[in-house]
This record gives sequence, structure tokens and C-alpha cells, in this order.
Amino acid sequence: MIDINESVMRFLLAFVVAGPLLGAATALLPAPPGLKGKSPEQAVLRHGVTVTGVILIAAVVLALGFDHDHPAKMQATTDISWIPALDVRIHLGIDGISLPLLVLTALLAFLCALYSYFKSPSGPSPKAFVALLLLLETGTLATFAVLDLLLFFLAFETVLIPMYFLIARWGGEGRTRAAWKFILFTLLGSVVMLLGLLLIGIKAGTFDMVALATDNGRSLTTSVQVIAVLAIGIGLAVKTPMWPLHSWLPDAHTAAPTVGSVLLAGVLLKMGTYGFVRILLPVAPDGFRTFAPYLAAFAVVGIIYGSLACLALAKQGAKGDLKRLIAYSSVGHMGFVLLGIATMTPTGVNGALFANIAHGLITGLLFFLVGALKDRTGTTDLDTLALPSPDHRPATSGSAAPAQFQTGAALYAKAPRLGGLLAFGAVASLGLPGLAGFWGEMLALFGSFSPAAGLSRPAFLTFMAIGAFGTLLTAAYMLIVVRRVCMGAVPQQAPTTLADVHGYEFAAWTPLVTLTVLAGLWPRALLGLTDPAVQQLLAGGTR
Repeated sequence: MIDINESVMRFLLAFVVAGPLLGAATALLPAPPGLKGKSPEQAVLRHGVTVTGVILIAAVVLALGFDHDHPAKMQATTDISWIPALDVRIHLGIDGISLPLLVLTALLAFLCALYSYFKSPSGPSPKAFVALLLLLETGTLATFAVLDLLLFFLAFETVLIPMYFLIARWGGEGRTRAAWKFILFTLLGSVVMLLGLLLIGIKAGTFDMVALATDNGRSLTTSVQVIAVLAIGIGLAVKTPMWPLHSWLPDAHTAAPTVGSVLLAGVLLKMGTYGFVRILLPVAPDGFRTFAPYLAAFAVVGIIYGSLACLALAKQGAKGDLKRLIAYSSVGHMGFVLLGIATMTPTGVNGALFANIAHGLITGLLFFLVGALKDRTGTTDLDTLALPSPDHRPATSGSAAPAQFQTGAALYAKAPRLGGLLAFGAVASLGLPGLAGFWGEMLALFGSFSPAAGLSRPAFLTFMAIGAFGTLLTAAYMLIVVRRVCMGAVPQQAPTTLADVHGYEFAAWTPLVTLTVLAGLWPRALLGLTDPAVQQLLAGGTR
């Protein structure tokens, strides 16, 4: 780690948050003649790579300059009065909870911009695409960096419009319906959330999240806390998404372009769970304790529901969509995150934060891979991609093979590197020990074994057992996908090759694979950041 002056750290954090917004504005301007190159469209895509790359470098330097000996302390803080009449302040800062999410967001945005430069999205002007991508990045980065409730809400809402247009204008089949469903669900949840945030700010006399966390709900009556948790929790649950408020997610993922799906799964879902940890747990602990068993119950239902939906989609003859399957898997994985938060224990909350990062890495990789598979085969339909199982292969006569058999991917034979990466993503997603997906789910289950005081241990033991069963279902559907899509001999009559991993794909995916392995083998690197901050947060900032 490196020693960086606090004023430089402040500048870096402000630059990380505001930089993409400036980049979005300049993306809409005409490119200078010397930078146009052969194509103005390539110039603006190159601009997106440059801006997101600079932001990623700044985020990495910020992480290197972070005081890892005191991760519970808010660092790189800026606190400027913005709207004095409402006591709203431009208050920025990072601790061990927000820093990993900040770096993850900067990384995924850069990888998406890099991927888009080589695989230009089909749709309207690339200028608008790059501007929306950068606006989306600034909204997500601000969500993890702001420390004022109203600023949090503004940042939280900033991402909705760019994601709506990314789906509606650059998406695939059914994009208009999916985009409208996304925006309506999230906006309705946000209206309710705003009422809860205003209730807390008015009753406590401040919108400052650090002051509210330190107060630990002492200035709020239990009834106010209960109402606030219910209102804010609904808005956060929609974004997470929590069953049964999840129905917008599969449609949005299925219709979204590849980079839209990567950012939606890798970053946007984390905004909801981050709100639970940063706002509800420390600010309204009594109200949260009232709803914790219900949150855990919805979480485990989501785990089982998501897994069963994936099993149904993976079944032969179901005409399941691979992107839709991964979207439903996100419902299950985020269920583990919510279960860990609901335990209100350091173990469970640390597991939830770890699972957040792991899900962003692994599911981001899976959506990249499925997008590449669609580019090569023209489809994400499992029955078209998968070779028939031995028991269902029709008899052949002469030299002709059945049409379905000819179109099967059998990636290990046709594109071995792509097939190997898809298998890696699948086993990482099912929680194989030694990879990042394992630790978050296990810690969430361990937290359920001994929940916080005031919560029913028998109920949480039941939730733990149901969640553990969900891990078996996850393994089942992921292995079915690998068997159907990747395995099987390709007959001589069928096309024997697909384009394997391209150089730009290798560049975009290697960081995700590397970090998935490193986080699985060395979980202490992440838990050492989050644990002190979680301990202090649960204690109300008094440690």
C-alpha cells in the first residue's frame, strides 16, 4: 500500500464519482479532428474506454492509498454544504464496506467499454451509448460514495434512465416491454423509499448517514423505525431484487445487450443490498429487527424459487433461454445476500458483502460468455445450443444428421476455451470451494446458525437448512447447463468449429477469472476490509 495525502485522497474520490459524468458530457461533443481516426464511431467508443480506464486507475490508486489498518474509519471525506435550508450536504467518503464495491464498479464499467469498442453494439448512435454507459457508471459510483440520505436517493435514481435506454434502444427481442417493466418497478419502489428517507431525516433532524449511524436509532422511536424500514426496504428490495419483487429482472436481462446485463447483474443489484447494510442496519436497528425474520423468509423462498426456475429452464424441451436462466440464478444468489443481512450478525453481514462482490465477478463473467455465445450462434436458446442427450438423440440414417443435432454447440469440441470458461463460471456460481462464490454463501449460512440477540434461533436454523438445500439445487442446474451445452461429441456432418475466444474477449474476461480465483483462495483480503467496518456499523459507530 502507498501513503497518499488526505487532500489527494479527497480529490481522487471526487474525481472517481464526477469523472464519468464529465466524460458523458464530452462524449456527445464532436471529436477533435486528430482523434477521429478512421471512424467517428470508433472515436467515441475509444473515448469510453479512455474515460472508464482513467476512472479505474484512480479507483485502484484510491484503494492503494486507503488506510487498511483502519478500514472502519471513513476516509477521503468531503463535506460541503449544498442545500442549507434542508441541511443537505455533499458528503463523500469510503470505508471497508464501500471501497470494494467502488472498485468493482469501476472495473466492470471499464471491461464493458473495452468489450464494446471491439464488439460495437448494434443500435442507434454509439455517442448516445457511450454517454449513457458513463452516466450509469457515475450514478453507481456515487451510490457507494455518498454519505447523505438525499444524495443517496439521487444517485440511486440516476442509474434508472440510462439503463432504461440501454435496454430499450440497444436490447434484443422484447426490449421495449422489458425496459418499461424495469423502469416502472424501480420507480414505484423508489417513491416509497423516498418517503422513508424523508421520515428518518425529519425525525432525526439530519440526513447525514454517519451521524445517523452513530446515533444508532436512539433519536427515532420504534414505530418510526418500523415505518421507515418498511418503506425504505421495499424500494431496496425491488432493486436487489427480492422475491416476490423480482419479476422485472429476467425480462430485463433477457432483452438487455451484453454490457447492459453485465452492469445490471454486476453492479445495479448491489445498490439495493448496500442500502440495507449502510442505511437500515445502523440507522433503524429496532425496526430492522422487527422485519429481519420476514426478510430472511423471503430470502430463502427466493433461493429455492430461483433454483427451481433455473431447473425448469435447463430441462430438455423447455425452450429455456440461457440469459434468462442466469437472471433467475441471480434471484437465488441475492437471496443468500439478504439472508446474511437478516441475521444482523458480523458473520452474516460479512458473508453478504463477500457474496455481493463474488456475484458481481462471476455473473458478470457469465453474461459476457453468453453474449459471446449468442454472437457466434445467433441464439441463447438452450434447446438449440445443447446437443441432445444420448437417451434423446434421434436415430440417423445415411449421411444426414438431425437438424437439432447439427446446431448443438458442444463447446468443448467446437470452441474449447469458450467451453472451459463457461464451465468455470458455472462451477464458480454453484459455490465450488476455492472460488469466490463459496465464502459468501457459507458465511451467510453460518450467520443463520447463530443470529443476533432478539431473533428466533429455531426460525433461522430452518432458514439455514432451506438455504443449504438451495446450494444443492444451484449445483444441479449449473451442472445440467454445462453437460448440455459444453459436453458431447459433435458428429462429422455438423459444423465442427466455432470462433474461440478472441483477444479482446480474453482481455475483458481475464480480470474476472483472476479475481474469482484470488477471492476464493484468499478471502481474508476482502474480509479484512469489511469486518472492522461491519463490527463498527452494527455497534452504532461506538467501537
